[in-house]
Amino acid sequence: MNPTKITVVGSINMDLVTGSPRFPKQGETLLGTSFNRFMGGKGANQAVAAARLGADVCMIGAVGNDGFGSELLAHLKQEGVDTAHVQTLSHLPTGMANITVAEGDNHIIVVSGANFGITPADIEACEARIAKSDVVLSQLEIPMECVITAAKLARKHGKPFVLNPAPARKLPAGLLELVTLLTPNAYELAISLGLPEDTPVETLIRQAGRPVLMTRGSEGVVYNDDNGTLHRQPSFKVTPVDTTGAGDTFNGAFAVFLHEGMATAVRKACAAAALSVTKAGAQGGMPTLAELEAFLAQQK
Repeated sequence: MNPTKITVVGSINMDLVTGSPRFPKQGETLLGTSFNRFMGGKGANQAVAAARLGADVCMIGAVGNDGFGSELLAHLKQEGVDTAHVQTLSHLPTGMANITVAEGDNHIIVVSGANFGITPADIEACEARIAKSDVVLSQLEIPMECVITAAKLARKHGKPFVLNPAPARKLPAGLLELVTLLTPNAYELAISLGLPEDTPVETLIRQAGRPVLMTRGSEGVVYNDDNGTLHRQPSFKVTPVDTTGAGDTFNGAFAVFLHEGMATAVRKACAAAALSVTKAGAQGGMPTLAELEAFLAQQK
């Protein structure tokens, strides 16, 4: 069987990760416990997650003409990601994320840089690749117009368009209509729909008007089928080291296995996400296909 062809339209960042005994209060200075640099960006993370699981992955995005950009491009190529459609922009720096890891969780601030230098015309120039894809995957760390253009091209060629609506922003109604599947957490879905953050999960999913696959952290995921029935997949129990990138691993893995059906794809994506949090860095724990299969074989 040929590998799944996935096109990821999204961000490429350098992650600067600081470890801390706890999160600082407002105005407080703490002594950190560690500092590391990791390859990141939601788009690049999802591309690497899919590539490690055996998919044929093409990345559409941009980096700056700087050291971070060169390093990130080299890393993507090493991971087997096709970077032919990744631009190097001289007028903007490579995107970066400042991440604080503490108390088994993380706080993240993203500086977009070159990620916001791409245009709808750049996406249109990649139409031939999108037309050959089995799945088109995107997020919201690039201009909304570029996401919409990618969604329109996916629709034009009859390809599933999976949108991970993060960082959370209210989505234009026209974009929602083009989305095959939304993959938010509860907060992201509420913001995407312009609803209160405390809206019950079931209500949020019904209000979306689209198929939704909602990640719930340690509670697993919940999703609706074509009849509106809700289904739940429990999470897999592991000891977390760093939760950065768990959602991206989930999305990349889900895209790889979507052709196997929702229930199977969701279970495998949950397992991949669980493995990803057992090591430091957004991409550090992303499993290979062999590692994922071995982990699933150990589950009841």
